[in-house]
Amino acid sequence: MAGIVVVRDVMSKAVKVVRPNTSMKEVVATMNKFNIGSIIVVQAERPVGIITERDILRRLVEPCLAPETLRAREVMTSPVISISETASIDEAAKLMVRRKIKKLLVVHGEKLAGILTFTDIVTQVPNMLVILEELVRPHHR
Repeated sequence: MAGIVVVRDVMSKAVKVVRPNTSMKEVVATMNKFNIGSIIVVQAERPVGIITERDILRRLVEPCLAPETLRAREVMTSPVISISETASIDEAAKLMVRRKIKKLLVVHGEKLAGILTFTDIVTQVPNMLVILEELVRPHHR
């Protein structure tokens, strides 16, 4: 159907990843270097977890643990919630609301294809409104 916006068209494709055994010191350094709020934990190109700023606060900072003593697998949220890159933005937004998450992993089969954030969806809304306006506008012949 024309006018449907799919996840692939809105997601970020340049996703930073780490391995499950990466030290949290390196994870935090990577997040700071690229100024990102989350990083994906992958094993053989498959997403197995996500580490968000909130995960770091809860599992590293609050218990006052040393970042060099923990590995990504010990801090990550798992299993991950994901959606197909061909799903509609509407479907993705509903899933995010239902699961109370702001970041959604996008997969192609079982492999990581990108990430969709709440911000990605919000910035897409004006474009979606233009599409809807076009659909409801009377056509003159």
